[in-house]
Amino acid sequence: MGTPIRDTALLVVMTTIFAVLALNIAVPALVLSIMALSRWLVSSEIYPTEPRGKTA
Repeated sequence: MGTPIRDTALLVVMTTIFAVLALNIAVPALVLSIMALSRWLVSSEIYPTEPRGKTA
């Protein structure tokens, strides 16, 4: 097929592309998850899910 140096270089390039692609998916997903969690934590303090007071 090719020389061992060319095959190794192609393997390194392909591995790098797929590693960067995984980071392009994982990092924004992590950031969005942290943003959603922080918004949920802040909004849960402002608007409690259970009303405080007398029950019926």
